[in-house]
Amino acid sequence: MALSPDLIRKYNRPVPRYTSYPSVPFWENNVTERDWDVLVRKAFDQFGKEEGISLYIHLPFCESLCTYCGCNKRITKNHQVETPYIQALLEEWQKYLAIFQSKPKISAIHLGGGTPTFFSPESLSFLISTILESADKNAKKVFSFEGHPNNTTYEHLATLAKLGFDRVSYGIQDFDLDVQKAIHRIQPFEKVKEATDNARNLGYSSVNFDLVYGLPHQTLATLSSTFDKVEELKPERIAFYSYAHLPSTFPAQKSYHNYLPDETEKRALYEFGKERLLELGYEEVGMDHFALPDDPLCLAKKTGELHRNFMGYTTLATKMLLGLGASSISDVWYGFAQNEKSVECYQREIDKDRIPIVKGHHLSEFDLGVRQVILNLICRGEAEVPFSIWDQLPASSLESIREMENEELLNSTGLHIQISEEGMGVVRNVCSLFDLRMLEKNETKTQFSKAI
Repeated sequence: MALSPDLIRKYNRPVPRYTSYPSVPFWENNVTERDWDVLVRKAFDQFGKEEGISLYIHLPFCESLCTYCGCNKRITKNHQVETPYIQALLEEWQKYLAIFQSKPKISAIHLGGGTPTFFSPESLSFLISTILESADKNAKKVFSFEGHPNNTTYEHLATLAKLGFDRVSYGIQDFDLDVQKAIHRIQPFEKVKEATDNARNLGYSSVNFDLVYGLPHQTLATLSSTFDKVEELKPERIAFYSYAHLPSTFPAQKSYHNYLPDETEKRALYEFGKERLLELGYEEVGMDHFALPDDPLCLAKKTGELHRNFMGYTTLATKMLLGLGASSISDVWYGFAQNEKSVECYQREIDKDRIPIVKGHHLSEFDLGVRQVILNLICRGEAEVPFSIWDQLPASSLESIREMENEELLNSTGLHIQISEEGMGVVRNVCSLFDLRMLEKNETKTQFSKAI
C-alpha cells in the first residue's frame, strides 16, 4: 500500500539511515587511540576469534566526479597514487594484527569507494593476497566489491575471482541518457551488459545493481525504460536508493536543483519501481533492498538472521567490522571509530605509526540496548523494547507512536512494536522515535537525507 500525499509531507524530513546507532553526528568522540586498541582486542577475543571479522576497505579514487555522489572520494587520473595508498592500507592492517596477537579469521571483505576498479587488477591482487596471507578464511566467507561498469574489466573480475570474490555490485543509478548526463555518469547499457555477463561467465554467484530514484529529469516513463533493461539482465539483487539532495555539503548538486521531482513525484517513482521489482519476482528484503527469492538475503530475512551495518544489509551478523583506508568506519560492537577522511592526512598518520582514527564513540550499555531495538526494527520490522528504554522515551516519541498507530503505520502492544507494510516506508522515522542521542539534543542534523 502506498503512502498518502499527506503522510509523505508529514514524514519526509531528515533522519539518519541507521547504519549505526548512535549515528555519526551524535558520537561523543570519547575514544582515544589507546581506548580503541582495548576495544578492538576485547571484541576480537569475545567475537572475532569465533565468528571471524569483516573488512571494509575504502578505495577513494575516481577518474571523474559523479555529481549525485555523497561518498568520500578523490578525483584524479593519476594512477601513481595506487601504490602508496595500498602500502598505507597494508600498514594499517599490520597494526590491527599486532592488536589481535593471533591469526585472525576473515569472514567478509568488501571493497568500496570511490571506484575500487580505478585500481589495476595487479594492485588489487597484491593488496588482497597480502592481507589473506596473514589470515585464515571462514568457510562461509563473503567477498564482494563495487565496480563501475565502464572500467570493470574481465581482468578485474577474473583476478578477484581467483582471490575468492564472487559478488559484485555495479553502480547503475539510471539507464536514461538525460539523467546520466545530468549526474555526470554516462555508461551505455552495452557496457553494463558486458560487465554483468563477464561476472556470470566467471562464476560470480551474485550481481547487484544500485539504482537511485529522485534524480534530475527522472519521470515514470524514463524509470519504466530503466526497469525494462533491468529485467533483461535480471541481477540477483537490487538496491533502490533514495537520492539524497544535500547541495550545502555537495555543491556539485546545485546544478540540477530545478530539475528534481517534488516529494510526491519522488515517492511515486519509488512506488512504481517497487511494484515493477515485485512483478519481476524480487522480494523486499528491507529498506531500499530487493533480492530474488533464493538469494541469501531473502533467506536470512525469513530465518531472522538479517543484519545491518555500515555496508548495508548483510547475511553475516559478525560483531566485528574493521574499516581500512581514508574515512573508513569500524564497528567492534562496543565502539565505533572513523579514520581520517583526507587521503593525505590518513597516509601521514600511518607514517607516524598510528591507527589513523579521527573520531569515535564508546557505546554504553544503554546505547547497546537502543542499538538492538533499532536493528530489530530495520531488519525485522518489529522489536521488543526493554522497559528501561521505553521509560526514557520523551513525551513527543510516545505521542508519535500513538499517531503512527492511528495512521496504521505500526501496532504497539505493551512494549512490542510491529511496523505495518505501509509503515516500512517510514521505518527510518519509526527508528528515530527511539534515537535518544538525537532526541536529547532536540535537533535534526541537516546532513541527513530526507526519509522519503
